[in-house]
Amino acid sequence: MIIRFGYVAISNKLGKKVTSSSTITYTNYSKINTEAKKLEKLKTVTASNIKALEDLIKYNIENNIHFYRITSALIPLATHPEVEYFGHREIFKKDFEYIGKMIKESNMRVDTHPDQFNVINSINPRVFENTIINLKHQEELFHDIGYEIGKMVIHIGGATGGKEAGIQRFIDNFHKLPEEIQLRLILENDDKTYTAKETLGLCKILDVPMVLDVHHHNCNNDSEKIEDFLEEVFNTWNKEELPPKIHFSSPREGERDRKHADFINVNEFMDFLEKAKEVNIDFDVMLESKEKDLSLFKLVSDIREYNKELKWIDETTLLY
Repeated sequence: MIIRFGYVAISNKLGKKVTSSSTITYTNYSKINTEAKKLEKLKTVTASNIKALEDLIKYNIENNIHFYRITSALIPLATHPEVEYFGHREIFKKDFEYIGKMIKESNMRVDTHPDQFNVINSINPRVFENTIINLKHQEELFHDIGYEIGKMVIHIGGATGGKEAGIQRFIDNFHKLPEEIQLRLILENDDKTYTAKETLGLCKILDVPMVLDVHHHNCNNDSEKIEDFLEEVFNTWNKEELPPKIHFSSPREGERDRKHADFINVNEFMDFLEKAKEVNIDFDVMLESKEKDLSLFKLVSDIREYNKELKWIDETTLLY
């Protein structure tokens, strides 16, 4: 069983100077007094973000990190209704192609996680329309970097009228999405509303992969045990080129604290690995801890200390 570890968007080791999420607020943007200067500001911030993303991908390659979540804030104000498209796809075409080339040649897995204000099952038509715009923007990024297997993680959403009604709205609205968006989506259980079992049921109906968030399951469940449905979750990936992925984090305080800790509790993680071993399917782990890549390196170190007999394919890839 091959297990690869990944982290989210920011490298704490590289520091704040290397960020692909720099932005400008619409308030400040609107204060710029000419269209030419507005365009120049958007181009400058975008160029900085793209350069940082290039640096982050190179850093991942140098450190044998094979899984990475790209920020959703790469292009400033890209989907703001009052800001016209400024041509970033054409202006930075070569940069996107270069990033995609690095990703593919290193066999790195990348994905995105659209912000939580993207709600497919919203009862508000405008929210759903804006969600399509935002998801389309992120789908275009995968297209521009030539990464055809890229996926976008999203939650089921709200439960107005009850969870059954919320799930039915998701089904109805999912079929209204452009096909290129449908093919990118993978669904994650959340920590408040839709449990892992409910999310799994929806994934089976729509025939889309599921992302099991272990911490969310611990916070929000109906007493189901992970080992009783983990194989079913992994099997939702059977038609995909990529292996299953999970999200893992540790609670900051107390077992059901929804906030993420800085690092991963190695005992909790090894306990999960023992359950996954029964399924014996390769999978990738996105670590959602506050210390980002530092948490990844610490977990690897802790696992090595936990069991010195384990075999490693490289610095961050475990053979279990």
